[in-house]
Amino acid sequence: MKCDKKHMLLYAVTDRAWTGKQTLYQQVEAALKGGVTCVQLREKELDQAEFLQEAKELCALCRRYGVPFIVNDNVDIAVACKADGIHVGQEDMAAGEVRRRAGEDMILGVSVHTAEEARQAVRDGADYLGLGAVFPTSTKTDAKPMTKETLQAICDAVEIPVVAIGGINRDNLLNLAGSGVDGVALVSAVFSAEDIEGTCRGLRVLSEKMVNT
Repeated sequence: MKCDKKHMLLYAVTDRAWTGKQTLYQQVEAALKGGVTCVQLREKELDQAEFLQEAKELCALCRRYGVPFIVNDNVDIAVACKADGIHVGQEDMAAGEVRRRAGEDMILGVSVHTAEEARQAVRDGADYLGLGAVFPTSTKTDAKPMTKETLQAICDAVEIPVVAIGGINRDNLLNLAGSGVDGVALVSAVFSAEDIEGTCRGLRVLSEKMVNT
């Protein structure tokens, strides 16, 4: 499975901060039922064995729904669980090295903040880009919001799919219309919701409207 821009439409990034009443597995399945088009497992707290077990379970779940499963930052886990892809930031392993270790068939996503970083990521083998933070976010408190002009410049600089991330919710999602992004990546807007499935259905409608405006 390689990356198509339709996979960027509603991209869910996990955060176990909101688990409790439900397990992360149950939350992800609710998001899939609600129409998310990609799932990224971002895990900072588990040891390698627990991380791998969780990744295998979520990978199998996403396969059942025909949705790409991406692992954040950890190439070894991504390869071991046979994930569809790996996503890295500018401070993580260099994208070119990730491509070498992950192989040509795995989707490679790279977070970028400028048009030059975007062009370099493409040269390194990126299949899609994450752009952000586009709004203030509590997930990354040191992230300075990206202007719409920068978003547009990055989108114009590359031909691969791009997804906006950072502080996006149902109230500001449509502000991204006309920026050139192919969709939105959401953390708290999905996983902090009381009704994840219903929330994702609404976000899917908004995202489709955003990309078609």
